[in-house]
Amino acid sequence: MYRIAVLGDYDSIYGFATLGLDTFPVTDPAEAAKKLHQLAGGEYAVIYITESLAAQIEHEIEKLREQVVPAVILIPGVSGNTGKGIESVRKSVEQAVGSDILFSNN
Repeated sequence: MYRIAVLGDYDSIYGFATLGLDTFPVTDPAEAAKKLHQLAGGEYAVIYITESLAAQIEHEIEKLREQVVPAVILIPGVSGNTGKGIESVRKSVEQAVGSDILFSNN
């Protein structure tokens, strides 16, 4: 059975443990990239990662974008919403359907 992981600074992710998600508090980009690949190669189908941490390891996340599993989803942290999460969802939907059906003005 697949599981769900959450990566980011401790203050942003500790609440997810109460929902039964596996939390991995990391702040160092090198450690985060290593942990991301470890989780992606394991039994995790969904990996939530804070926007601020994702910005530091964006190239590593892009390597996983073409894979079906895991889905890497950006979430805001305690420092606030940067808009990267919404942009990531928009890109994924546009890639899947061929056009921007979520945010287009048409």
